[in-house]
Amino acid sequence: MAESKADGGLLSIRGGRVVDPGNGIDTVADLHIADGRVVGLGPAPPGFAPRQVIEAVGLVVCPGLVDLSARLRQPGLEHKATIASETRAAAAAGITTLCCPPDTQPPIDTPAVAQLITQMADERGQARVLPVGALTRGLSGTQISEMAALAIAGCPVVGNADRPIRDTRVLRRALEYATTYGLTVFLHPADAYLSEGGLVHEGLVSTRMGLPGIPESAETVAVARDLALAEQTGARIHFRGLSTGRATEMLAEARARGVAVSADVAAHQLFLTEDDLAGFNANAHVIPPLRTAADREGLRRALASGGIAAICSDHQPHEADAKLNPFPQSEPGISALETLLPLTLNLVRDGVLDLAAALACLTCHPADVLGQPLGRLQVGSTADVCIFDPEARWCPGADTLISRGHNTPFDGVEMQGQVHWTLLAGQVVFQR
Repeated sequence: MAESKADGGLLSIRGGRVVDPGNGIDTVADLHIADGRVVGLGPAPPGFAPRQVIEAVGLVVCPGLVDLSARLRQPGLEHKATIASETRAAAAAGITTLCCPPDTQPPIDTPAVAQLITQMADERGQARVLPVGALTRGLSGTQISEMAALAIAGCPVVGNADRPIRDTRVLRRALEYATTYGLTVFLHPADAYLSEGGLVHEGLVSTRMGLPGIPESAETVAVARDLALAEQTGARIHFRGLSTGRATEMLAEARARGVAVSADVAAHQLFLTEDDLAGFNANAHVIPPLRTAADREGLRRALASGGIAAICSDHQPHEADAKLNPFPQSEPGISALETLLPLTLNLVRDGVLDLAAALACLTCHPADVLGQPLGRLQVGSTADVCIFDPEARWCPGADTLISRGHNTPFDGVEMQGQVHWTLLAGQVVFQR
């Protein structure tokens, strides 16, 4: 595998199946790029002479993937990963844009931290990094952050990572303030009191394993509160990482009433359940927890109906020791950038979505959540491109994952779908 930031000059991608859900395109055609932008689909523009040609016969050509939640661990936790290491992994996964949650150390609650992250990504990274501004100072949930300054510093959205805001009055004021500046608010739906101390889904499996549980109501109570506040304040909110079927039903009811709300789901929640915790598998320790098979089916139905807009990686790389402790002391999270696309393609094979709808959940839909002109390949758009073989088979593991984190419950599980090239603004940042 090789990576190169070739010049952003004239380039043609020939013979691939171009799937651009945001523009309703699904056709075998050539794609032409100049100076970092798409200049033609089909015949080349008059006088166009590419300096580089990528032969994509038998491959799918789609917009670069947009990931709404990927922890890069920098600044503050560089022993786990860095912006350089994880954007390399993102490029290898076809991801050209990713959102960094604000729970870095220090948190993204000042323009200086936001600018540091974007500067490091520009200098060392191979994907576009969009920092999520902190909703409250220090993510404490007590004082509202300077959201306007964070937006100017490059934060397209604000949120409190996975730190629940206990004080409903503070959340209401934060939503009102965000609405003033037209900012979408990312909310992690978890009632602080019902989820505190929990490790896994509360049910038969948690009882059998003797582990403290997080009930379904921890999510649904928070969703109900947040929807009520969004409706009152007129705020635009996005639920980051739903895990229960009941929450998706509440979301649909609110949308029918005109509440400006969207949601995403982590890819692993669409495949794993609480049963995958068997043997105290720490690699399946995630927050929100893996829930029941019925919840998994509810999440899939919400994707198929359009109730859930996006699929994200919820990437959380860890060093090996973080998963070697006894289950209660292990750190939650999955290294998930490189399994995002193949897991989503599995939904196509399972009949949940067709290919265009599946790719929409990774491209134009998350771009729309962010309000960014990304995730599309029309003439004039930024040439972020993912070229992948939908039939290629491979297994995640220490010898195949580029991410510094190898903590995945899919270790050794055969995946189908592998990226061959990734272009960021017309530059080849990954080539297999």
